[in-house]
Amino acid sequence: MRSRRRPDAVSGAVSGAVSEAIFGAGLSLLALAALAACSPTAPKGVKKDKLDAAVSDAIGDPASCLVIADKASGRVLYRYNTATVCARMLPACDSPGARTVKDLADVTAKDGQARRLSCNTAADGSRGVAWASGVLPRKGYVYAAVMEGTRTFPGLMMAERIEPRLKDLGLD
Repeated sequence: MRSRRRPDAVSGAVSGAVSEAIFGAGLSLLALAALAACSPTAPKGVKKDKLDAAVSDAIGDPASCLVIADKASGRVLYRYNTATVCARMLPACDSPGARTVKDLADVTAKDGQARRLSCNTAADGSRGVAWASGVLPRKGYVYAAVMEGTRTFPGLMMAERIEPRLKDLGLD
């Protein structure tokens, strides 16, 4: 037995549902693309995958973060690890209160002073935080890094591990 429903009524309903699904997926992809466009990639002339590998080799850890920022504007050009990890507020070690890795990059850009800091994040000394920062004068950049956890490198060791790798990539 044949349906008495007009074919265009069925295809119109299906077509509308499919169009809505495609439109919704398109908006989702557009939102993801916009977020990706806002994420820092790498400084000009440096391949992000090479920079990621160098930082990972130096201080790679789920709880570490490194940013490279333009010294003049403070704009972050590169970020190693997620925005969530990099936005953590951790003890400053050189002053009361807490800071993020971006805060350290801003302070370093302002005063031009490198920092190599370490302190405990747990009262029993079971966890620590290390900070390292410095100026990359040839390019007009600063870097700042943080690592927190049970097996954290001291800040001085972080700097000694990071800076040669940045230099190898032409970021000194």
